[in-house]
Amino acid sequence: MGHKNENSEENKAPFTEEQNQQIIDMGIVAANNSPYNIHCLSIIGQIEGHYILPPTNKSTKYEHIIPALVAIEQDNSIEGLLIILNTVGGDVEAGLALAELISGISKPTVSIVVGGGHSIGVPLAVSAKESFIVPSATMTIHPVRMNGMMLGVPQTMNYFEKMQDRITSFVTKNSHIAPERFKELMMERDELVLDIGTVLDGKSAVKEGLIDNLGSLSDAVKRLYEMIEKDKSKNPQNAAVKQTKSSNSSGKKTAKAVKSSAKGKKEQKAAAVRLNSSAVNEALYEQNTLLRDMRGEM
Repeated sequence: MGHKNENSEENKAPFTEEQNQQIIDMGIVAANNSPYNIHCLSIIGQIEGHYILPPTNKSTKYEHIIPALVAIEQDNSIEGLLIILNTVGGDVEAGLALAELISGISKPTVSIVVGGGHSIGVPLAVSAKESFIVPSATMTIHPVRMNGMMLGVPQTMNYFEKMQDRITSFVTKNSHIAPERFKELMMERDELVLDIGTVLDGKSAVKEGLIDNLGSLSDAVKRLYEMIEKDKSKNPQNAAVKQTKSSNSSGKKTAKAVKSSAKGKKEQKAAAVRLNSSAVNEALYEQNTLLRDMRGEM
């Protein structure tokens, strides 16, 4: 019997059906059976904004991420957010909007760049309260560009400049790199063959002050746990309120389950009574029929 239990535990699926569907739909999953309840959010491929990308492109749809971020902020059971980035960039305004929302989350947040965090992926990488990058990852810093028809007038250049200032302001505000140095890296001419800008590997990104730490997934998760512990120690009342709300929620669920169970038992008893009544009626009917037949024969 013990071997069967061990085998059943080993063969148990790592995720529930709901978690699997979350991964399929939006690349999001809430971790269970961990010291703290953290939420994992992946931003991969190209950031899709106001225009739908071709189906062959791997993309992150910002209309999916925005409500997920709102839910993470409101859900008292979620104690921290881990953001995993491997993006080539994409829609500037959509990416900047996501970065602003992430930076405004009150809960502990940690980001980690794996593979690449290019273009508008740079603001997304620094939007968390603490950022990590793996040694093999790279980040491309370059000026804003636009596809499609543009007017060759001074106003167009002013628009580009204002857009670039918004990005520079956000990145320098949420990291340790100076605005002047960020602009220097952005306007570098000798780094890229067909473009202006700079490519930074993991170590260089940390050295420039763009990213906080060089590390792996375990380092990022460990740091997120530390931030959650620190947040709980600073706000014990909030932690108690959250625990109370969680207990109340579980209590309500238990009460509903008890009511449902009691209701089910009542329905079973009623069904049994109806069944017994039906059986009695059938027996009486057969008995009366038999008596009538006997009287007819006499």
